[in-house]
Amino acid sequence: MNNNVLIGYKQRDNFVDRLTGTTKLIGLIALSVIGMVSFDTRFLLVLTICSLALFRLSGIKFREVSFILSFITAFSVLNLIAVYVFGPQYGVHLYGTEHVIWQGVGPYNLTWEQLFYEFNLFLKYIFTVPLALVFLMTTNPSEFSSSLNRIGISYRISYAVSLALRYIPDVQNDYRQISKAQQARGNEISRKGKLTHRVKAAAQILLPLIFTSLDRIETISQAMELRRFGKLKKRSWYAEKPMKRNDFLALLVIALVVLVGIYLFRVNAGRFYDPFR
Repeated sequence: MNNNVLIGYKQRDNFVDRLTGTTKLIGLIALSVIGMVSFDTRFLLVLTICSLALFRLSGIKFREVSFILSFITAFSVLNLIAVYVFGPQYGVHLYGTEHVIWQGVGPYNLTWEQLFYEFNLFLKYIFTVPLALVFLMTTNPSEFSSSLNRIGISYRISYAVSLALRYIPDVQNDYRQISKAQQARGNEISRKGKLTHRVKAAAQILLPLIFTSLDRIETISQAMELRRFGKLKKRSWYAEKPMKRNDFLALLVIALVVLVGIYLFRVNAGRFYDPFR
């Protein structure tokens, strides 16, 4: 597989890659839910450190995901700014105190409570993104579909999700080929060109890309129909992997982390850790 692929599975020989898709799917869902619900900064910091360590352990190179990380970072910063613009006193409302850092105009006072609340949001972004990338880039799409089916999702839906993940790299390759063809015709859309011209040229690529994708969808659907896909209630999976000792150990650790997060709800008398009390 091309190393320039934005997001795509690449086989690696490490601990994370050898876990089954079911283990990684359960871990992603469980840790994401408990992390999104909790606002305990100490717990979120631990989750963030573990998530970054797992990303490191998975063997994923930064250059493989640099573009998507840049995009997500920009989106996260815009979201944090929007949170302050539309709710500058939300942190004060949550924690019940107000420690002003900078006196602004009207409700736009910069407070420690608001900064602390947005810092928690920032931690949520940091820990969930590496988890999602590790899952997507270390899980075979066929094994992923079998994992979805194993936890009770219809195999038709599971296979549709698998196909979507499998053909993301193909769509990217089609985009690059169309882009190179446009550049060969003198339409400069590389970094050498102006930003406005590049955006306009990129938009012009979308139409042939859509037609190429639709043609691929038609081919796949006809092939699946000829093989009577979806006629039976159940199906077997060639890529399904049996659960092993490491999978059970990983699930045990995930369960303990979730239990700690739930226990902190009781310690904090709610979802929020309040250092201002």
